[in-house]
Amino acid sequence: MGQRGPIPMSQQGYNLADGKLLRLATGTAILVASTLIIIKAYGYYATGSVSMLSSLTDSMLDGMASVINLLAIRFALMPPDQNHRFGHGKAEALSSLFQSALITISVIYLVYESIGKLLSPEAVTASDVGVSVMLVSVVMTLGLVTFQGWVHRRTKSLAIKADAAHYRMDLLVNLAVIAALLIDSYLQSMYADPIIALMISGYIAQEVWEIASNAIDQLMDREMAEEDRLKIFSIATGHAQVDDIHDLRTRMSGNWTFIQFHMSLDPNMTLKEAHDIADDVEDRILKAFPDAEIFIHQDPQGLAEEHDALAHQIT
Repeated sequence: MGQRGPIPMSQQGYNLADGKLLRLATGTAILVASTLIIIKAYGYYATGSVSMLSSLTDSMLDGMASVINLLAIRFALMPPDQNHRFGHGKAEALSSLFQSALITISVIYLVYESIGKLLSPEAVTASDVGVSVMLVSVVMTLGLVTFQGWVHRRTKSLAIKADAAHYRMDLLVNLAVIAALLIDSYLQSMYADPIIALMISGYIAQEVWEIASNAIDQLMDREMAEEDRLKIFSIATGHAQVDDIHDLRTRMSGNWTFIQFHMSLDPNMTLKEAHDIADDVEDRILKAFPDAEIFIHQDPQGLAEEHDALAHQIT
């Protein structure tokens, strides 16, 4: 048994309301990034601060990533078509992987600049201008990250999560630049900036690893967590007329889950009875995994063992 019919548009990964939220979140990110690039460019011109330059570079990468993110989300929101019957959800994973690469570039650059400042410390000028610029950046970035976090909790979008990681990084860099400017200005210490920046780099590297790992898992069709697979098995075999299930396979595409398995039933029951049982099992699984598309194949009892034996012969 396959699915009971075409998946409605509202169930093909994201519903219409979530789609609007995703577009709004990416559009807002591009607007914020563009504004940050302008004001940080002025801040760097006024102060000559290398920290400000690294923050400006980070914002430029953020803006580029947000544009890519917007394109990826638009593609991911497209419904399944003749050539992509499982939908376009993996566009988000591709976007997340690309963004991870951009964040990695930012981290490497930040580490490079930090080590350079440790070896050759320099004082900055017009620190009050720099602090003002960074305070505005903090407020704007904090507002964006808060909004993106809310959108991610609602949609579970990998692309939004990756984009938010960019701006959390930007937020931390902004705070580090403020701290460095204040310490440099009032305590006459030129080592605070690179030390703080190196600490931030470690945190960001951990974020990059998590985002890239999740994206690769989706692209490589990694199975669901073992506890989820056991839950599916328990639900299916919990039906009084289901003898066993086998060949359970699962994967993710965007926020949509695909579940398929073979179910052993009494060989003497009618096709209609087997179909009704499969429908009932599907309904039970959907209660536990509402964002899933489920494919169930009914096998007569004993046939599974024959298939397994043949598989062993082939391998």
